[in-house]
Amino acid sequence: MPQTAEPLYLFDFDHTLYAYDFRKRLPALAELGGSTEYHLAKTWWVAGYELRAENGEWPTAEEYLDQFAEVTGARLTLSEWTKARRASSTAIPGSIAALAAAAECGRVAVLSNNPSVFAAALPELAPDVVGIVGENVLVSACLGVRKPQALAFESALEHYRTRPADAFFVDDNRANVEGSERVGISGCWFQGDTDDLRRRVEAFAER
Repeated sequence: MPQTAEPLYLFDFDHTLYAYDFRKRLPALAELGGSTEYHLAKTWWVAGYELRAENGEWPTAEEYLDQFAEVTGARLTLSEWTKARRASSTAIPGSIAALAAAAECGRVAVLSNNPSVFAAALPELAPDVVGIVGENVLVSACLGVRKPQALAFESALEHYRTRPADAFFVDDNRANVEGSERVGISGCWFQGDTDDLRRRVEAFAER
């Protein structure tokens, strides 16, 4: 397929668009699932299931929630999972403004290391973000690979038919930013300065 020269802005989600605190999420999951924080942490996260989910082992929200129930004994609906995730997630207004500014300059999308259930929950979890990016949400579970692997970025570029030189990527994780730069994308390491982020977004459009 032919490639487009329209700028592509890829935004990480956790700690970039939204602040995220796992310490608030785990108690909410335990309460909603009728379990304990220790049990959920040990059986799901410490045992590596969340990482496997982020790598695409359970490609739909339903499969993820079924596996979570099988492993932990805690059966959650999508709405309950979203409620717990929302309890630990807080919008960063300046970052949302930078995302909106990017949308005025080109195409915008979320590129996040997360399981399939996250993509299904996002419209309720972050309606402000979805209101800007629409259906342009790529999670590692759907790509089958996590950042900072080159394939994650290459898959995003292929999906949007964009050349590396026409893509901008922002993430709070320096390793992820460096991974994007290795494939030729303009990387931006976000350290909390939303004014700087907006300047970087606008400068990329004017390059």
